[in-house]
Amino acid sequence: MSDDPETARQIEELAADDRPLLVLDVDDVVLEFIRPFPHFLKSRGFGLTLASFRLTGNIAETATGRLIEQPEVTALLGDFFDAQADWQTITQDAAETLAGLGRRAEIVLLTAMPHRHRAARRAHLDALGLNYPLLTTEMAKGPAIAKLRGAKGRPVVFIDDQPGNLVSARDSVADAHLFHLMADNSLRAFLPPTPEGVVSVNDWQEAAPKIAAALGLEP
Repeated sequence: MSDDPETARQIEELAADDRPLLVLDVDDVVLEFIRPFPHFLKSRGFGLTLASFRLTGNIAETATGRLIEQPEVTALLGDFFDAQADWQTITQDAAETLAGLGRRAEIVLLTAMPHRHRAARRAHLDALGLNYPLLTTEMAKGPAIAKLRGAKGRPVVFIDDQPGNLVSARDSVADAHLFHLMADNSLRAFLPPTPEGVVSVNDWQEAAPKIAAALGLEP
C-alpha cells in the first residue's frame, strides 16, 4: 500500500489493467515548470536565481533582495498550481510520444503535490488532451508505484526529473526501469551523478524507443 492513504485511495479507483505500466512525473516531465515559474514569480514581485537545484534560497523579493523562507516558497507554489492553466504548457514531444505508447501500455501520471491541487491539475491536463489517470501524493513515490504495478509482475517504467523520486521507486520496485528526464537540461549541472540503475535521457525523442523497449512493446 502507498504510504500516503489518499494516494492509495486514488489508486483503488483505477480500473484493473494488466498491460505494461508507464508511470510519469508531471512537472518538468509532462508539463513545463522551471521555464514558466520565473515569469509567475515576476508577476508577484519576486525573482528566481538558479544557483542550486532547489527553490528555497533561490527566490528573492525584487524590491528588497530579501531571500524568502520555506513557508513563503510553499505559499507561492500553491498559488502557482492554483493558476497552472495560465502558465504550464506541454513539454516538447511529450503528447505525441505518450499517444503512441498509450495504445499498448497503461499510462499513469504521478505528481508530488498537495492533494488539494488535484482537481485544478486534472482540469488543466484534460484541456491539453492529456487524459491519462492522475494521482497526487504528499509522500514518497516508490510505494505508490509498487501498488500501481500490482502482484502480477508486469513491466514498469518510471520517469521523473527528481533523482530522489527515482531512488524511491528503485527501493520499492527493484526491477523497475527508471529514466531521468528534465525539461531543462541545463539544470543537470546542479545535480550529483545519476543514481545507479537510472538511465538519463535528454528529451522525449530519445526516451521513446528506450521506454518501448523496457516495456517490451513491439516497434
